[in-house]
Amino acid sequence: MNKYVLPILIVATSILYIWLIPNQPASVKLLFKLIPMWLMIAYAWLRRPAEPRRYGICVLIGLFFCMLGDGLLGVSFVVGLSAFLVGHLFYIAGFLSAWRFSFAKAVMLLPIAAYGFLVGRELLAALVQNGQTPLLVPVVLYVLVISFMAWASIMTGRGWAAFGALLFVASDSILAWNKFVSDVAYSGPLIMTTYYAAQFLIASSFPAKTPQPRTAETNHSA
Repeated sequence: MNKYVLPILIVATSILYIWLIPNQPASVKLLFKLIPMWLMIAYAWLRRPAEPRRYGICVLIGLFFCMLGDGLLGVSFVVGLSAFLVGHLFYIAGFLSAWRFSFAKAVMLLPIAAYGFLVGRELLAALVQNGQTPLLVPVVLYVLVISFMAWASIMTGRGWAAFGALLFVASDSILAWNKFVSDVAYSGPLIMTTYYAAQFLIASSFPAKTPQPRTAETNHSA
């Protein structure tokens, strides 16, 4: 398969879902929401290198659980959030397997932690004010895990992984702010554009398979 076919299909189906598919019937909308994720899982599967195995396996499983989260958010916010949480844990496991420590990367924990604290504080205040206290613990856990996932991605030194993880944080920040704090203009396109971009970059964050060297011919012409 041409290496550009799946990326083109991913972009095309993402645009189709974000801008062209109507909200009703809901089942059709959900189907088209998941198609880009199916394609990204296939893309990651085809790109996965033989080694290191742990990174590729964790990314694939993380993509799968995030796809489940996509489908389940409309059924139950907590169940969908839990699926995304599991997906992030697998991303973290993959990123930790590619850990490349440096002080410059390590100090990025500070702005990530500060951002998570500030956004999390506003979310918790809104949940209390709106009488949604059962969501306090799930939201705190999610903020902690996605923040650590973003930092772990930076510690890999892999640009696509880090950029994808930070876009994931941006996407979920817009979603949570729009849902619990106040309306965000164009929230739908902003959430899904940053989300699909994040997942695609994470799926692209390990090197593609390298072709096996051809066996040298044993017969030579005189």
